[in-house]
Amino acid sequence: MRLKAMVIVSMLFGTSCKSQDLQTVPALDLQRYAGTWYEIARLPNSFEKGLECITATYTLRPDGRVTVENKGVRADGTVSSIKGVAWVSSKDEPAKLKVRFFWPFAGKYWVVYIDNDYRYALVGEPKRKYFWILSRTPQIDSTTYVQLVDIASQKGFDTQRLITVNQKCPE
Repeated sequence: MRLKAMVIVSMLFGTSCKSQDLQTVPALDLQRYAGTWYEIARLPNSFEKGLECITATYTLRPDGRVTVENKGVRADGTVSSIKGVAWVSSKDEPAKLKVRFFWPFAGKYWVVYIDNDYRYALVGEPKRKYFWILSRTPQIDSTTYVQLVDIASQKGFDTQRLITVNQKCPE
């Protein structure tokens, strides 16, 4: 009985540590991050189910926050779109953003990797339930994709469950 309790406690402790140890990029330049990103792959989630040709466009606002517009195309060709707002939750951790699409709910949007040229980004949240591979272009080469998946795996994301997104969309 005592061993069982110790195992349960260690499992809980391990889980809570895992959610806390997700490292973000040390600096994030929102000016450079602004613009359109194409979703290359993601972990499954209910709010993007059935969508392809997914983009996220970030626009800086005068108040320092960011307007977020996510768009995707359904199988019947109709466009699904939603607008929200994002903000840096702590100036000490500029890559840890909060994003809100429906008041009063806000989610964690953490940039956990970005290349030096701001061409590719990995975004997730500390419990690793949500995750996205983003690119400035609709497609990326297989070598880059494998490198990004490897980085995500090293950060503790379940990359075996990744869904790749069809970005060959009508203009």
